[in-house]
Amino acid sequence: MKIIPIKDLRNTQEISKICNETNEPIFISKNGYNDLVIMSDKYYESIIKKQMKHHKSTNNKNNINIKYKNYDGFGFVKVAAINFKMNVCDVNFNLSQIKEKLKEASLKNVKVVVFPELSLTGYTCSDIFFNRTMLNQVISALLDLKEFSKNLDMLFFVGAPLCKDYSIFNCAVVFNKGEIIGVNAKKFLPNYNEFYEARQFKPCPEINSTINIGDNSYPFGNKFLYVCEDYIDLKIGVEICEDLWVNDSFTSELAMSGASIVVNLSASNEIVGKEEYRKDLVKITSAKNICGYIYCSSGESESTTDLIYSGAKLIYENGSLLSKSELFSEGLIETEIDIEKLMNERRRMTTFVYKESSLSLIPFSINLQNTHLTRKYSQNPFVLEDFEKGKGRYRKIIEMQARGLKKRMEASFSSSAVVGLSGGLDSTLALLVTYRCFEIMGYDFKNIVAITLPCFGTSKRTYINALELSTKLGISFKEINICDTILSHFKDINNDVNNHNSAYENAQARERTQVLLDYANEINAIMVGTGDLSELCLGWTTYNGDHMSSYGINASIPKTLVKELVKTFALDHLEVKDVLFDIIDTPISPELLPPVDGVISQKTEDKIGPYELHDFFIYHFLRNNFSLKKIFYLATCAYEGKYSKQEIKKWLIVFIKRFFQNQFKRSVLPDGVKVGTVSISPRGDFRMPSDASYKSFLKEVEDIVAE
Repeated sequence: MKIIPIKDLRNTQEISKICNETNEPIFISKNGYNDLVIMSDKYYESIIKKQMKHHKSTNNKNNINIKYKNYDGFGFVKVAAINFKMNVCDVNFNLSQIKEKLKEASLKNVKVVVFPELSLTGYTCSDIFFNRTMLNQVISALLDLKEFSKNLDMLFFVGAPLCKDYSIFNCAVVFNKGEIIGVNAKKFLPNYNEFYEARQFKPCPEINSTINIGDNSYPFGNKFLYVCEDYIDLKIGVEICEDLWVNDSFTSELAMSGASIVVNLSASNEIVGKEEYRKDLVKITSAKNICGYIYCSSGESESTTDLIYSGAKLIYENGSLLSKSELFSEGLIETEIDIEKLMNERRRMTTFVYKESSLSLIPFSINLQNTHLTRKYSQNPFVLEDFEKGKGRYRKIIEMQARGLKKRMEASFSSSAVVGLSGGLDSTLALLVTYRCFEIMGYDFKNIVAITLPCFGTSKRTYINALELSTKLGISFKEINICDTILSHFKDINNDVNNHNSAYENAQARERTQVLLDYANEINAIMVGTGDLSELCLGWTTYNGDHMSSYGINASIPKTLVKELVKTFALDHLEVKDVLFDIIDTPISPELLPPVDGVISQKTEDKIGPYELHDFFIYHFLRNNFSLKKIFYLATCAYEGKYSKQEIKKWLIVFIKRFFQNQFKRSVLPDGVKVGTVSISPRGDFRMPSDASYKSFLKEVEDIVAE
């Protein structure tokens, strides 16, 4: 052991050399007494490692060699943010409230619970934080909670002031099944004036160490990642209030290290305008880091001496709000964060950066099986449930389609367009978008030629609607009856006109496409495609028939969204409102088989299933990359009371078979504008071999017990 007097501290180079060569501390004496200790960084790290090793030997729950268990669920984790009526500086009362709320959360089968910042004492204790009585009560309360949590199957975070050496730290204490598994300290301390937080607390040290609570030491710092032994993708990071608001938020470090959920214990005072800013901040943080974010702030029970606290609680998932509380309300909000969805999105986003983590891993255990969903899944994920709120978005989509067509027309030096107008939804939307495109470009609407091509299956209703819509929009209308041409073609290929086989249907679709393309050539026009996303995914198009065009403006518009866009246009153009609403109400049909008594006999949804179900399948299969088993489960939740489990299973089988069998059509799609997050363009959004097998996918659905 080397001892030197304090006056020799000026010899820094010599001291540094001794520390690094001997790898031992140097003791500095002052007036004959030990005053300081100097050591190398390497020696300091060895001490910290020994402390952590000692802690792990006394608490085997913190074994870094985590042994993961298998989890075959759907990735849902039930979480909650809880604040409560508290008494400032009254630790025992607040402890009793926390216990009651934990019981409530346990009855709801919540697995991750977040309380506010300094929830054991109250955030607004000010200089009472220095008082030894209250600090001692905090230790007793934490040990009480440790014992209380033995029978709780959850991970929960409680805010508390804790002493280490000669400093007080603003901490989040982490509990799991009767153990304190970690203590996170706040890094960024607001200091708006001399009486604020930095007056009582010290910022979190840069290096993790340990802290004593009672007779045991626990991991202490902020560079921790809490890892679930039962589900490898559930990793949780911690921030405390201001840690989120600073320009160098720790969330990104946590997410890049693997955190799928970040919790924030907060005490956010309320001022005018802050609610919107706070929501945007949490939303963007969760979105750019593709994570769940649980934000829980203290409420109006805090002192109002100078500030007021609103108790804001927010739970986001990748930028989507799952649950929130009203301001100035105390209690529990709960929902389920879909970890699998987050992981799928991170894998899909090749720009999401993972890095070798410097964070210490701390394991915890919870039972994630049989999570009952409280979050709602929309029956129509491509549209907004509130049409009035959606109108602005729908107008923007029509505008995007029109702008895409505008560019294509400019590139082809064309001032005319041809649309095959059947009187059905898809061709109607294509015509309306073309109309908007010509409006933007200042072209004569008469240069839009709507061509109806009646044949064996054309009904009076659709024919009249096509004619009326064209007339009221002031565009050109042309009728070309293809019956004779088709009959001649049948004669050429020896097909019986009474044999309503695939050749009977496809010949009509192909002839219509040929006429439209040839007529477009004749007048130097663009032939606008009408097929929508739902039809393309299901292969409900005739190869080289309605499957082909000069430009497919509906290629990323699912059938459920087509209706909303046509409805929006109708309400913005009252002169065509009545005819457009009648088109919306017309049964969806390719009109290739003869009508019965003048009424449409061939209804698409009778054969391939409800489009709303297929759009639900498409969204979660392509956008979220969910398994078919999970899609079935979500569909049973979303459509409970509307479709039976047997019906959902039946149409899911139809979907997966048709999706795989018809990839060859999607591999040669014409160009078309992308307007949403789901697209099947073979040039960018979706690549798939045309001869891929669907057998293993089909088996997964067939094995589902649809009771």
